[in-house]
Amino acid sequence: IRYIAEIAWKANESIENIGARRLYTVLEHLMEDISFNASNNKTEIVVNIDKEYVSKHLDDLILNNDLSRFIL
Repeated sequence: IRYIAEIAWKANESIENIGARRLYTVLEHLMEDISFNASNNKTEIVVNIDKEYVSKHLDDLILNNDLSRFIL
């Protein structure tokens, strides 16, 4: 949770500070694959969202300023 908040804070600092709306869009982007693929699974699955998962899905966006602009 702290790492997700840190990413939202860094995005607010480097792009435009839109406050908690940034956290919402970061979480939305983080959950995008899960939400998109949920309808394909007929059985229950467990997804562990740990620092590694967050890093895998969000680090490239934060490191690349051009891509991070797409996160409102």
